[in-house]
Amino acid sequence: MTDSSAARLLALDTATDTLYLALQTPAGMLARTGSGAAQASATLLPQIAELLREAGVAAGELDALACGIGPGAFTGLRTACSVVQGLAFGVGRPVIALPTLLAVAESACQQGAAGAVWAVQDARMGEVYAALYERDADGWQVRVPPALQSPGQLLAQAQARPGVLAGNALKAFPALAAVAGAGFPDAVPDGAALMALARSAWQRGDVLDASQALPLYVRDKVAQTTAERLGQRPQD
Repeated sequence: MTDSSAARLLALDTATDTLYLALQTPAGMLARTGSGAAQASATLLPQIAELLREAGVAAGELDALACGIGPGAFTGLRTACSVVQGLAFGVGRPVIALPTLLAVAESACQQGAAGAVWAVQDARMGEVYAALYERDADGWQVRVPPALQSPGQLLAQAQARPGVLAGNALKAFPALAAVAGAGFPDAVPDGAALMALARSAWQRGDVLDASQALPLYVRDKVAQTTAERLGQRPQD
């Protein structure tokens, strides 16, 4: 195992509308937020540079770069992975791939969730990105891998395999919130969650070559036809 307490790690996620960015050094952790998804392409590199400058760390001094690989917004995922790839290639460092939904589960755990956690994110177009995770003595285990589901499909799965629901889909879909009880609607892939996962992965030696920092896509179709959009409008 590798000691993560002295590691210099950069972690980021742009899979949602918010950019989450964190830097850990032996002196502590710094975190930032900004505009994510498509907007991150214009702001991500300047924010990384500012964070490194504030911490007094050069990119070449990083031990690894961690990237939220999704699922999430297509442009955001491509931006995050390409930026991390470029930086990792440039400084000759490995990459840590972090599923965005796992970071949501970690965030819920940091907020007090216990047992199995359904990480559920709004996927737009009336659908949900969902995965079931459970933490044991060896860390987080995948019980149901990330997939694209309708709210109804997710509810059926959650009834068959119970767990706490966490993520912004609870705000987007009232039916989910109704069965979730308190749930954890504010669980997000933020800097604290990303860095906790990155530290654990670094300690396990779970790193990849930069070329393997690839987005996790679970949706093939990225837009609706006009007829499909009209079909979703409330009928008079």
